Amino acid sequence: MCILTIKRLAFMTILLTYFLIVFGGYVASSESGMGCGPEWPLCNGEVIPTLKGDTLIEFSHRVIGAFLVLTSVLLLVKIVQSKATPLIRIVGFCMMGLLVVQVLMGAIVVILDLPAIIVSTHLIIAMIYLSSLIWIWRTVGENKRHRPSITRNQKSILLHLNLILILLLLTLAFGAYTKHELYGLGCGWLDCGPTFLPNAENGPGIIQSLHRLFAILTAIYLFVLTCWSFIKKWPSQLQWRLILASITVLVQLVIGILTIMTSLDLSWAVLHLAVGTLLFSFVTEARFVMGQASLESKQSKILVGKTSSKTEV
Repeated sequence: MCILTIKRLAFMTILLTYFLIVFGGYVASSESGMGCGPEWPLCNGEVIPTLKGDTLIEFSHRVIGAFLVLTSVLLLVKIVQSKATPLIRIVGFCMMGLLVVQVLMGAIVVILDLPAIIVSTHLIIAMIYLSSLIWIWRTVGENKRHRPSITRNQKSILLHLNLILILLLLTLAFGAYTKHELYGLGCGWLDCGPTFLPNAENGPGIIQSLHRLFAILTAIYLFVLTCWSFIKKWPSQLQWRLILASITVLVQLVIGILTIMTSLDLSWAVLHLAVGTLLFSFVTEARFVMGQASLESKQSKILVGKTSSKTEV
């Protein structure tokens, strides 16, 4: 009999969240965001509207969101009923709090007719919510023997991963703002009209160039960090994760170029978000795995120190 454990339920919720984020990108790129009109939670004044065209797309997005709320509630109930540590319970309640904020933000987005700044914030909250799920999935019931051993560079490793996550969030935020303000073609994939950089009067070009700048910085940082991990002989588990992230960011850059070259073709635009979200998930998972190993290393040292003190006494 298959038991729906916290770990399995968390993984299911991660997959559902990922699908919802990507499908949200499809809703935005297909300009179906107002398929239910400026109404929430009703859709065109009905609980179940006539399902066709933009209404079908937007309503499907809401249905997926409803399933996500259900799995998240079940996950929190499982955590509360289990013998989970206080920290896991706190993260569980924070996860649910983020989801409540996300639902309210979604309602505001619809009611206010898709303002770009709120849509961008909506995406960032979704990423933070996804991070909390990944933390729960990676923390609950994890086999300590399979965790990477920590070196002297543990603080440096965590700092680098934190900085990459910040760059990724900035890239995603500016990407979402660029998309919803229709600034995607403010510049070409390499230059910005007659010049390489946009001039002061080219507002759309500046915003799009900032998105491109953060994406390039993220890619360079990941490539350098991957090479550095082999030079410094960091844990093999981290090395393979960095290789995977580097390959993903390279694919993401190529897709970004193709998205612009095809004048923001729907398929490429959605794929761009899908790979970007996947990249963020990979780096987040690596950060949490290394963070957990670092925490256990510190606890082990404290325990050894206490044992040594008792022995001396």
